[in-house]
Amino acid sequence: MSNPENPLNQYYNEDYPKQYQQPPAVQGEMNPLPDCGETSYKGSGKLLNRKALVTGGDSGIGRAAAIAYAREGADVAINYLPEEQADAEEVKKLIEAEGKKAVLIPGDLSDESFCRELVEKAYKELDGLDVLALVAGKQQAVEDIAELSTEQLRKTFEVNVFSLFWTVQAALPYLPKGASIITTTSVQGYNPSPNLLDYASTKFAITGFTRGLAKQLGSKGIRVNSVAPGPIWTPLQISGGQPSDKIPAFGQNTPLKRAGQPVELAGVYVFLASEDSSYVTAQVYGVTGGIELASKLFF
Repeated sequence: MSNPENPLNQYYNEDYPKQYQQPPAVQGEMNPLPDCGETSYKGSGKLLNRKALVTGGDSGIGRAAAIAYAREGADVAINYLPEEQADAEEVKKLIEAEGKKAVLIPGDLSDESFCRELVEKAYKELDGLDVLALVAGKQQAVEDIAELSTEQLRKTFEVNVFSLFWTVQAALPYLPKGASIITTTSVQGYNPSPNLLDYASTKFAITGFTRGLAKQLGSKGIRVNSVAPGPIWTPLQISGGQPSDKIPAFGQNTPLKRAGQPVELAGVYVFLASEDSSYVTAQVYGVTGGIELASKLFF
């Protein structure tokens, strides 16, 4: 039996090189590359014959979930923006290397009609659908509310919140008893940064959506849970999600003194998709490096 690794230095724990890409960024051009489990995630058959749709599956946390799902035995459809095709092609190869089916569905989640088409295509090409991992998000830092444009506000809510409603509405006729819906909130939904006002608001909304939907769908045998990442090294951060001068020390203010890597969330997405979590619904799982999530919401 191998000795446990020290979480302080298990993954990249140095200053990040200052960098910026126009959104949406391409993960393949980041330095260092995020670890999404390409070589580090090992499967154990927890999702044999499952059919999963992962939004934002080309990069970051969504990519880690997609890779893990394939290595656990699932066929996987991933959604991403057309500009992220190069990253998506890499994920397709990784899924197919596990002998599983990979379906690439580019498109913009802020478009209601596309969200519905996305589900239809995933269901038809996977020949079923029983896992929705809704990971994709939009995050752009703005220091002053006076400078927050209506265009950005609307787009952030459309991608982060409205698309959840549209996608679930389209998927419900196809989801069997035992299906799992997994949303992605954030530590920002509990402890907002002042420059992420619109993003944090959407993440708070996602928590409410998740808990309410879980109560609505429980009697149908469908579980609904959420994952709340802390500071994770993804393309979101270097394409305006963080001010450029904050990139070098990104994540170092956590108790574990470093940013997380996407693969460190993969096991939670697998757990929530699998029968291991058969008695788990309406829950939020934090993967935050030690940043506390509020124990209750106050109204």
